[in-house]
Amino acid sequence: MDRALDHSTTRGTLAVKVLVVSQYYPPENVPIPAAVPRYLSEHGHTVRVLTGYPNYPEGRVFPGYRQRWRSHQVEDGIDILRVPLFTDHSQRAGARFLNYVLFGLSAASAGWAVRGADVIYVYATQMTPALGPWLWRVTGGAPYVLHVQDLWPDSVSGSSLVGSPGARRTVESLLNPWLASVYRRAAAVVGIAPTMVRTLVQRGVAEDKVHLVYNWADENGPVKDKDVPSLSDPCTTRVLYAGNVGDMQNVEVAVRAAHQARDAGVQLTIVGDGVALPKVRALAASLGAENVEFHCRMAADRVGEFHRQSDFALVSLKDLPVFRGTIPSKLQTALQQGVPVITTVQGDLRAIVEEFDLGFTADADSPAALEAAFRAAAACTAVERSALGERAKSVYHTQFSRASALSSIEAILVEAGTSG
Repeated sequence: MDRALDHSTTRGTLAVKVLVVSQYYPPENVPIPAAVPRYLSEHGHTVRVLTGYPNYPEGRVFPGYRQRWRSHQVEDGIDILRVPLFTDHSQRAGARFLNYVLFGLSAASAGWAVRGADVIYVYATQMTPALGPWLWRVTGGAPYVLHVQDLWPDSVSGSSLVGSPGARRTVESLLNPWLASVYRRAAAVVGIAPTMVRTLVQRGVAEDKVHLVYNWADENGPVKDKDVPSLSDPCTTRVLYAGNVGDMQNVEVAVRAAHQARDAGVQLTIVGDGVALPKVRALAASLGAENVEFHCRMAADRVGEFHRQSDFALVSLKDLPVFRGTIPSKLQTALQQGVPVITTVQGDLRAIVEEFDLGFTADADSPAALEAAFRAAAACTAVERSALGERAKSVYHTQFSRASALSSIEAILVEAGTSG
């Protein structure tokens, strides 16, 4: 059914009609594309969401949903249009390519959904959701704002999905001309880290169109209470890794480092799943790493329980240029919980941890360097750990809070949607 966006407003000239384009949307566990439409709607804007059928991260359509050409529903005043896509979340390059590209094409085919919109918000974990907004803008459609989560083509050509150097060059030669046009035609581009913002400018995005807005954590659950002691043994330092266990996360290095630091009382808990989990488990078994424990992927509220029982949170990635401008959401989640961090992520994240004294840093890809960071963390007194935790909470609220980020995104969208 052809439904144009409602033209009524509730905040006068400051209210805009927004089309949100995101491959992911609830009931998938995706905090940002869930929060942005709700926030905009609550603040008087008219919002429609164009998304796919929920299947992330398993790559199977969720129970209760069946893929059709179009599916329409209204939730909490937000118009939601779902379009079909190829479901996949494997490490097969061809399948992942189809998953990304076919959603972009499917969303682009629903051009009527943008009718009446003042501005389009594109949640760009990958850049293919921008295909429709870019095409619509080329043909005189509404301006769009890109919220870039991963730099393309870097995150594609540098991933394990693309093997040989020749394949990487081919991918980059195909993507770069289109990406240049997507960035050039955007009304604004939001980057999530300082290096990402600088890189976007270096790649031709006008400096006045690029905005730095840090991602935030899920703030709905309880947080760690400084007056409640850790459930761990006082002689144990519990380090939590929670999230995707993929090739890029380099969790094998953490297992080796934790095993080597076992005499210091380091206990590494890994909560999550991913393509690299079998080999990470095999490594722990081969080492006899009894101080490394595994838990399967679980709901966010249960992961929060692990944070509240942990002394430090581990944030790790391989040392690749693309990651120097990346701030994984694990950082915000830990800080919001008042948990100091240990990180091997180079670039912006390491600089933030060191500048604000939020924990310990180590060189990437080095078990010895991470072992030293684990030992330094284990050597902290209770008073020092408490101070680190309080500083983590304070920095979260001043630098990474949900309210600040959403207010900034709203302002960017209003400016883009009312500038003519």
